[in-house]
Amino acid sequence: MHTNYYFLRQLAPALTAQLRGYRVASCFSQEKDELVVGLTDGGREFWLKAQLGATFPALALPETFQRARANSVDLFSELLGEQVETVAAWPQDRVLQVNFRSGARLVFKLYGPRPNAIFRSTPDAPAQLFQQRLLADADLRPLPASGAPAGNGLGPTGNGKLPPALADLPVRYLRAHGYDTALAEAKVRAVNQVLAQLETPAHYYLIRLDGRTRLSLLPLGEILETLPGADPVGALRRFVPLALARRALETETKQVRQALTRRADEATAGAAHARQRLHALAHEAGYRHAADLIMAHLHEIPAGAAEVELLDYYTNQPRLIKLKAGEKPQRTAENLYRKAKNQQIEERQLSQRIERRETEAFGALERLEELDTQPALAELRAFRTWRKQHGLEPAAAAGKGPTELPFKVFEDRGFTILVGRNAANNDLLTQKYAHKDDYWLHAKDVSGSHVVVRHRAGQPVPAPVLEHAAQLAAWYSRRQNDSLCPVTVTPKKFVRKPKGARPGQVIVEREQVVLVVPANPFEAQER
Repeated sequence: MHTNYYFLRQLAPALTAQLRGYRVASCFSQEKDELVVGLTDGGREFWLKAQLGATFPALALPETFQRARANSVDLFSELLGEQVETVAAWPQDRVLQVNFRSGARLVFKLYGPRPNAIFRSTPDAPAQLFQQRLLADADLRPLPASGAPAGNGLGPTGNGKLPPALADLPVRYLRAHGYDTALAEAKVRAVNQVLAQLETPAHYYLIRLDGRTRLSLLPLGEILETLPGADPVGALRRFVPLALARRALETETKQVRQALTRRADEATAGAAHARQRLHALAHEAGYRHAADLIMAHLHEIPAGAAEVELLDYYTNQPRLIKLKAGEKPQRTAENLYRKAKNQQIEERQLSQRIERRETEAFGALERLEELDTQPALAELRAFRTWRKQHGLEPAAAAGKGPTELPFKVFEDRGFTILVGRNAANNDLLTQKYAHKDDYWLHAKDVSGSHVVVRHRAGQPVPAPVLEHAAQLAAWYSRRQNDSLCPVTVTPKKFVRKPKGARPGQVIVEREQVVLVVPANPFEAQER
């Protein structure tokens, strides 16, 4: 009710008594939707800070205020030097008007969705608007200086109907005390009692209702503080900072909760995917085992065979092993040993990834539990300290970005090389992650991984980096076992995906072809 007529009609005479004779010393804005007016009587100062945003319109009365040295703009220059005569509340409205002895008027319209401040140097002068987009406010005419007195209320009602200016809190108060089911005579009596309390409140209440901190003239909801009814200025000074802090706490807590939930979900999903891959590797036929069988039965394998059945000395059962017709069995075994080594590296890295992601998920769930169980985090200062301690500040969270890229990642001489894992992953790499100035590579005329060398502004990609990237493109393709492989190299801007193309399929409009030996020169750092 801090903007309701029943509170403003108490606030207006209190401000008149305090501000009569004060002169305007400054009028400026240094925050979005905020107007600050500084007044003085030559020795003392008084500050009016109007919060004119749609989410929380309010008139704050800070006891001190420090103007910023930068990002501050003067407003309503004709207001400077004006001397306050009275402050009045518009009857049955959410408007407070400051009348000056010269005839100037400053009106604070505290409507929820469209608050504004309107200044006129004389009652008939053109209106100057704080929120200039609200052009209709220029037609609002200020009250005459001798207009309706601030104490002009509705008075008793004889029909028991709720007056339109009663707002939601008095209505909820009445209904909480049986208004809806009461007899007509009891309704009249209840409404008149509430009106009497509103017109001369004994207390002001800071309450929490439906998750919001509010100023009420009636005891309702969870009462946080009870303040004397004779001091509306003090009540407003206590309420606005508390409400703003509560709103900030609610907003920031919600943001942290969402970020932690998202982090826990992503980490849990990442660990599950890595565990599935590890399980699949564990149940695949071992490359080393097959290579050992080839080498042990080398003399039994006929030249040019496409497959051979050998006795598996681990199971004492025959096992069929596929070979390449044009490749010596020794070379096949060599390739299988290399794959076994890469598989061991992948298994080790998957185990590390599972442990890391599970730790991350557990940490996020612990933070969520702390949010719900630690009473100290219900205070904004303690919450912000806790948030900083755990690295959950918005700027820090925004700067970290994703912890892992969904590709194979290699580093070479300060340049990042990305390798797609499958057809859909190739599309993601080329269409979403790659920049037009990145280098794009692919084994020519066969299926394989897309490879991207990340561009660095002002630094040409060294020839050895491109050669290593080309070797990776050859290695992660169907030409892996060839002695030489042609590889397409081109800036990514010359690569496009035609409409309706299969996953991973692209068209290269301009290319250079290099011949390289298929290899992975980064086996030790693969991830």
